[in-house]
Amino acid sequence: MNYRLLGRTGIRVSPLCFGAMSFGAEADQATSAELYKTVREKGINFIDCADGYSKGAAETILGNLMAHERDELVITTKVFSPMYSEPNAGGSSRRHIVRAVEDSLKRLKTDRVEVLFLHHHDGSLPLEEKLRTMEDLVRAGKALHVGISNYSAWQIALGLGIQDRHGWSRTDVLQPMYSLVKRQVEVEILPLAADQDLGVITYSPIGAGLLSGKYKGQQAGLGEGQGRLGTNKRYAKRYSLDSMQETADAFVDYAEAKGVHPVTLAVSWVGSNPAITAPIIGARSVEQIQPALAAADFEMTPEMRAEITALSPTPAPATDRIEEAG
Repeated sequence: MNYRLLGRTGIRVSPLCFGAMSFGAEADQATSAELYKTVREKGINFIDCADGYSKGAAETILGNLMAHERDELVITTKVFSPMYSEPNAGGSSRRHIVRAVEDSLKRLKTDRVEVLFLHHHDGSLPLEEKLRTMEDLVRAGKALHVGISNYSAWQIALGLGIQDRHGWSRTDVLQPMYSLVKRQVEVEILPLAADQDLGVITYSPIGAGLLSGKYKGQQAGLGEGQGRLGTNKRYAKRYSLDSMQETADAFVDYAEAKGVHPVTLAVSWVGSNPAITAPIIGARSVEQIQPALAAADFEMTPEMRAEITALSPTPAPATDRIEEAG
């Protein structure tokens, strides 16, 4: 496996990042162990987690599985989710972040994580306050690098300015959503990351299963009882546009014509963007993760990438001067 640098951190990571969100949820402890063993045998050394995944169960399972080889791994986790039934049990206050990180480290059985993400934007307090707390955690050695997930480009850029002004550790890694049916990050976030040499690990490369082929020929938002789109209202709403289903159907036809599993092709397409360090892949079983793992060995040619990209609408440029795009 060809490892690559994670932005400016100097850390070398696998071109695929394994997401442990299914641990303790769709994957019980035994299945989680099988998934962990499978991705490690493939050479993946990069694992993404969060305290909010199954209310800490994902971190606990991961901590047990990785205990014998902690120093061989690059681990991320996130803070924001409410973890207790009390008024201050979530968000991005200094109080919650510090408590959440202490709890995460205990569950993960480690003294630090390589990347700590602010999981969601918290508009109830200044960005400067959140970043100062992250700086304190970096100085304490509990987080080696600062990460931002689900923030807009202007918020990320504002944060970088704040960090530079104070001489704090800069944000080094971003985690946005990105797939063939969700391309908004191409407008500003990925250009910002490329300009500032930020690592980027993207989630949902197959659009919650929409690009896997299981929903082919159905109307957007349907697929009741099947996968996340059929059982989770949040995901169903996220991928509810008819244009997304049309893109997915065309993409699956393209994959079939090329003789490539659509999941392999979808993950590879995301990873072939030069601004992306590693797509995050996850699964509820070893069988399900195989086509995603195959993306590590798939060669996406420039011609193929262009053909796949043409299957979905290109997002408008940030200034709306479409005549100047490209």
